[in-house]
Amino acid sequence: MPTENRVRFLYPPEAAIYLTVAKQTLATWRSQGRGPKYLKLGHAVRYRLSDLDEWIDAQLTGGE
Repeated sequence: MPTENRVRFLYPPEAAIYLTVAKQTLATWRSQGRGPKYLKLGHAVRYRLSDLDEWIDAQLTGGE
């Protein structure tokens, strides 16, 4: 499979770094049903890079 077609998954610590928030913040958001979309693969939590980018874009406020 060509690498450009692969979905990029991040572990929670990687996602936290990408979003510049604490790992615990992501865990809190998950438990509260807030924050970016995530996947549960068995007991493992993963974030798609595209979902993180989409969530960041949705946080934009103000401006024109």
